[in-house]
This record gives sequence, C-alpha cells and structure tokens, in this order.
Amino acid sequence: MFSIGEFSKIIGLPIKTIRFYHERGLLTPACVDPQTGYRYYGSHQVEKARIIRHLRDMDFSLEEISQILQDGDEQSDLLEHLERQKATLEGRLRRYRAVVASLDTFIRQEKEARATMQNASFDVQEKSLDNMLIAGVRMKGRYRECGQGFSQIGRKFGRYIAGTCFLLHYDSEYREDDADFEACFPIRQGKAVEGISVRELVGGRCVSLLHKGPYEELGRSYAKILEYIKQKGYEVVMPTREVYVKGPGMIFKGNPKKYLTEIQMLIKDR
Repeated sequence: MFSIGEFSKIIGLPIKTIRFYHERGLLTPACVDPQTGYRYYGSHQVEKARIIRHLRDMDFSLEEISQILQDGDEQSDLLEHLERQKATLEGRLRRYRAVVASLDTFIRQEKEARATMQNASFDVQEKSLDNMLIAGVRMKGRYRECGQGFSQIGRKFGRYIAGTCFLLHYDSEYREDDADFEACFPIRQGKAVEGISVRELVGGRCVSLLHKGPYEELGRSYAKILEYIKQKGYEVVMPTREVYVKGPGMIFKGNPKKYLTEIQMLIKDR
C-alpha cells in the first residue's frame, strides 16, 4: 500500500487533488485508517489515476470522466475497459455526425424557406368560390398517399377533368397516420363509380393564400392565413382546401421550391 504522499509522487498529482477526487467518487482509496483517517492506495490504482489525470489534461469534466470510467472494476483490466468505452464513444460519434449532417440540412432548408417567404409577394386574400362539380375519393391515412386517389380519379374521369387537383381536409388538426381527407378533381360531367363520389361542392366566402415552396413548408403559410382569420374574427367552415396549382408531374418531380399551392378556407357569413 502507498500512503497518499507516496501515491501523489507516483502519479504526479497534488494531495489536495487526490482528496478531491476521492470526495467526488472518482478515486476511492484502497483503505482508510479508521484511527488516523490516513488514505492508502494500491498499486492497481496507479493506472486509473494516470487515466484520470490524462483525461483532465484534455479538458474532460469530472462528470465526463466518471461516465467514461463507469462500470470499471478497480481490480479489472482498465485498458480493456477503456477499449470497450472507446468503441461505445466511436458509435456515439457516428450518430452525432449523422445528427449534425441532418441539422445542417434542416438549417439550410429553414434559411431558404424564410428567404422565400420574405421575398414572396403573395398576400392573404378574400374572395368568393363558385360551386363546382367534383369527383372525389375519401381517404384515411397519410397525406402523401393522396396521389393514389388522384390517380384513381384520373383513370376513370380523365377526359372530363376540368381543372387542378385539390385536397379537402376534414380534420382541424394535423394527423400523422389517420388523416381524414379527400382527393378531388373538378369535372365537367360524370356519374359516381365504386370508390369515387361525384357531387356539387358548395362554394362561398373564402380566405386564401398562395404558398410557394415544398409541401413540407406549408405550415408557415397556414400560420399566416390562420393569424389573418383570427385577427378578422372569422369562423372557418370545414373542410379546408389545398389546391395544387403547380406541383410534381406524373413523370418528373420538378423543383419543389417552385411548387405553388393555394390554401383556401371558407368562412361563415356574418
């Protein structure tokens, strides 16, 4: 056994630092004399003390060092333990790099979205929507699945389609997996077939906003139009509409930054 003074000389740390590490639970003495309170350290603790000193020289906090040394047995091979911890940290680094790359993409997209919104000349408008004959496929699921409904209508009513496709949203909130929506096309004529309804969609007073950019950024425009509606004290009539003025084609996806989507919200007459 080494006295704390001898141990201090061996590992190159002041006695007060060794005592501090003891208080923090990093370097517990092999034994403490119950009468004198003197601390004694074993030769097997020299390696651990050197590792702690090395990590402190690299500006690791005591909490971080404790984390690195966690589950290490005083009597076990510390180098083997550190090898395992090193492999764990390398795995975390790979995940952190992936997170950083994802954040870089998110930050870039957010900056582009803000610039687009600031430079866009689109303002909230009030107008009247006429009644229209539509073919619709009511769906429940993820919003991105709406393409299946549009394709179904296209196959059955292709030559009678008389305008741009749009969605009717029956939920007043965002739904992840069980959204209630209807894929629609305005049509000149036609009769309902299995899975596709044909009816007149009633128009009325409407608040609208043209959104430019990817569908993932529609939330910014929803915030703008809903803020306008609240300021005016209007009451929204469900369902709301998203009209896809310009979007991906059947073959080419196009540039999402140039997509144009008109958000339409009917309001109750006062």
